[in-house]
Amino acid sequence: MFNRRMTKAISHAQRVTAEYRQLRRELGSLGYLSQGSVFQRRPGQQGSRYVWTRKIEAKTVTVALSKQQYQWLRRAVANQRKLTRIVRQMQQRSRQILFESVPGVVHRKPLSKRVLGLI
Repeated sequence: MFNRRMTKAISHAQRVTAEYRQLRRELGSLGYLSQGSVFQRRPGQQGSRYVWTRKIEAKTVTVALSKQQYQWLRRAVANQRKLTRIVRQMQQRSRQILFESVPGVVHRKPLSKRVLGLI
């Protein structure tokens, strides 16, 4: 019984570590990054056709773009969102590995996934 539980814990730790390594590889494949949002207005709408908006010191700043700038920034904003998602997942996996493999304080009851930031 103990050996099966120990083997299961080790395989779980190995799986989480492999997921972390995969996330690191994904980070390396990201291209240019940019915060904000880009959108394309419908023909006939007021203002520039291609627009980039972002916050600077709690104020929204809007910039008119060419079609090429819009396409470039659209990819950069998507990469920024992917970066945020990857970093959040890496933080979760790091905490998971820490609390499962590094000896720590004995708690009266197990820490919840919410407390550990896993959900």
